[in-house]
Amino acid sequence: MHDAPSTAELVEAVKRFIDDTASPQLTGHAAFHARVASNVLATILRELEQRPEAEMEEKARLAALLNADPDTPLETLNRNLCDRIKTGSMDLSTDGLLDHLKTTTIAQLSVDQPRYSGLALALQSRG
Repeated sequence: MHDAPSTAELVEAVKRFIDDTASPQLTGHAAFHARVASNVLATILRELEQRPEAEMEEKARLAALLNADPDTPLETLNRNLCDRIKTGSMDLSTDGLLDHLKTTTIAQLSVDQPRYSGLALALQSRG
């Protein structure tokens, strides 16, 4: 084991530098680009924190929904789901499909757009 900082710690350090040191000294386009960079780093931090669990849960839901081997790669499961929807062998009347789609969308929004106005309502309704 080494004592190097984690990826999240490195990203957080750069984000803090941009937010606390660089941005206050910038104006115009440079200030705008610093805000964009800070937002990108915030998204990366959410990806690192939330994505592994969200993908693990998505994979489990898909394997159950598709009656597939749980060791099937997530990409393959998603392609299979898309094919079944395209061919009409699955639709919103399929047990569990709508719940899977909603849960997956909420997880994605939580990473990509956590301040999206509809996200709080969606999370609240999921209880």
